[in-house]
Amino acid sequence: MNFQNSGTQTEAFNGKLALLLSMAMFVLVVDTSIMNVSISAVVKDTGTTVSGLQSTIALEALVSAAFILIGGKIGDLVGRKRAYVIGLVCYAIGAVSMTLAQTLLPIIIFWALIGGLGASLLLPAMQSLIHGNFEGDAQKRVYASVGASAAVAAAVGPLLGGFITTFLSWRIAFLLEAVIIAVVLSGIKLVHDVPFQGPRTLDVVGSLLSIVGMGGIVLGILVWQEGGEAVGALLAVGAVGLGGLIYWLMRRKRSKKPTLLDPVLFRSKGFRFGATGQMLQQIALGGTMIVLPIYLQMVLGYNAMLTGLTIAPLSLSMFAIAMLAGKKSGTRRPASLIRWGFLLLIAGLVLLVPIVPRADNGWWLLFPLIIAGGGLGLLVSQLNNYTLAPISDERVSEAASVNSAAGSFGLSFGLAFAGGVMLAALSIIFTSMATTSTVLPPDEQQQVAQVLEEDAQLLSDAQLEELLVGQPEAIHDEIVSINTDARPIALQIALFIPILAGLVGLANSFRMMRLPDPEPSGSGEGTMLG
Repeated sequence: MNFQNSGTQTEAFNGKLALLLSMAMFVLVVDTSIMNVSISAVVKDTGTTVSGLQSTIALEALVSAAFILIGGKIGDLVGRKRAYVIGLVCYAIGAVSMTLAQTLLPIIIFWALIGGLGASLLLPAMQSLIHGNFEGDAQKRVYASVGASAAVAAAVGPLLGGFITTFLSWRIAFLLEAVIIAVVLSGIKLVHDVPFQGPRTLDVVGSLLSIVGMGGIVLGILVWQEGGEAVGALLAVGAVGLGGLIYWLMRRKRSKKPTLLDPVLFRSKGFRFGATGQMLQQIALGGTMIVLPIYLQMVLGYNAMLTGLTIAPLSLSMFAIAMLAGKKSGTRRPASLIRWGFLLLIAGLVLLVPIVPRADNGWWLLFPLIIAGGGLGLLVSQLNNYTLAPISDERVSEAASVNSAAGSFGLSFGLAFAGGVMLAALSIIFTSMATTSTVLPPDEQQQVAQVLEEDAQLLSDAQLEELLVGQPEAIHDEIVSINTDARPIALQIALFIPILAGLVGLANSFRMMRLPDPEPSGSGEGTMLG
């Protein structure tokens, strides 16, 4: 089945527009990073609680994920350019509210709810506009640039937020976000809208099922990450919602009625493999970005700034390779570059495993992070373009919504699952080492294990030393030894989550290699074949 391109695309590469789109993506990703590192300062200045603010952060992620499939359809109905502008304005409202907020309520309303809805509009609209404003090699370059800017924002966000919060104010960090958004909006005339030619009817039932499905899955992951209850029930509700959505879409398609998403999209092996690769790449990135900061802060005692500087080689090599691959891919097959991306990512992460228990500073991580970052750079330079380039303008919002949802889900899953595995491993290892210790008195072994489970996993070695002041020297040394030995092992175990995602991604890339290279829809030959 052919989906021909119906929009008008620019012939020359518009570098200014590419930069503005990258800036928009940077703000989208860095926003949550700044909030995460500013929690204590925001709590102090607004008189709220840590749990209240953490719930607000989770709410923003939940709203964004729950409405992201609908966001693409709304972009079709109101115009992709207009949806892009509305999304940016919503983010600006959230940023400005953070600079003015004196209580938690405006943060919930404007930053979490309105900002989350803005993200659900912005992500699919941005990918649709890249598709409609660039073609061929230029399109590859912009997808690479936007993907790289997201990766850099995720890596340097904690460093940037920590620096501004420490030396200036968290309110200034959010004000700078609003300023960047204003700069992006100032160049909105450079954006050419891509009109939607399909049915202009909203599938209400499909929309509700997508909210229940995506919302339930992401909420279950967030609750599990925070150690809450009813995780299984939430995941089940999400799975039922997504299953119901698939059934509903197929039923509506057979009846030739408008659908939230066209099921024909999923008949394309290239689209399925590309969206799967996007999800796996984000699982690996999310898992890595939760494991490494915890290692650096707990084991090496680094603060937010040193942690950001240590992880910088990952983000910088990712950015450099993504830009280089976007410009110089030449005749190399996209699937081949994706395969090399997963290979390098796996190699860098595998090298970290034996280094973790031996490293006494961040320099030990330099070369593995450069290798892993290079692999991620190849992936972000190719995956979006591989997945979306063959899609027609009529279907690109739907495809971009699914692709964005896969990426958002992968990042959330990677962060939560790797973090959960690490904490579970810590609990098991702490208990095992404490209860088999020949130094700790039998009546104190279980108590020590419980204390280590509840407290030590959140403390650096120096902070643990302070906690043990007054303990007998033998017990003091034994607890420090247990703590020192256990955490690197738990971190090594957690690293296997992103490694496993990379291995599955590598297998997926071999399936990509068996398919012909995707033809850009702008060539008039874009196909969606099962």
